[in-house]
Amino acid sequence: MKSVFFDLDGTLIDSRADLAEAVNHTRRDAGLKEISLDEVIANVGCGAKYLLEKSVPELEGRFEEILPHFYENYDLHLLDHVSLYPGAAETLCELANRGWKMGIVTNKPNFATHKILKHLNIAQYFGDAIIAGGDCEIMKPSPVPLKLAAEKIEGCVLSESDWMVGDNWTDLECGKAAGVSTAFCSFGFGHLKESVYTAKLDSFGDLLKYCK
Repeated sequence: MKSVFFDLDGTLIDSRADLAEAVNHTRRDAGLKEISLDEVIANVGCGAKYLLEKSVPELEGRFEEILPHFYENYDLHLLDHVSLYPGAAETLCELANRGWKMGIVTNKPNFATHKILKHLNIAQYFGDAIIAGGDCEIMKPSPVPLKLAAEKIEGCVLSESDWMVGDNWTDLECGKAAGVSTAFCSFGFGHLKESVYTAKLDSFGDLLKYCK
């Protein structure tokens, strides 16, 4: 059994414009000025609540109240500009042909994750092995979501021959804690911090060098 698990934002998909629009829609509704795309994206990777806390700090103490409103805004815009990174579709197809089993492990809300995977026509590669925000009480960097995704793949026993692929330190720490190899997507918009990785991917197709 060979398995590889992917983060979503900044790894498989470029979702920056839609995330920024959802955040700024929420800010405008609260009578606040918009912030730049870079300011929004700096806060992506640790879940929706964290994104709000850092991107709309003026509403401190009201995050639980405005989170559903943010979800509504994002649901309206999450398919506006989202796209797969170059080579992603072809790489997923080739991995499937090589016999690799695949899963998704993301802190992105589950409603958005499933909607985007279906829209981009790649949901079929992952079957039930999709763990997103809301599917698990603990998010990355904990290894728990990755282990839950692995349990969805019959016969999967995680080892160093399996991979966690992502653009953020949370992905790399998650994979390391789960005992799998890690691939850092340098083309994404995450933050490496002090995390180490097994392989660096400068383009999505580079993954095929390691998943043979």
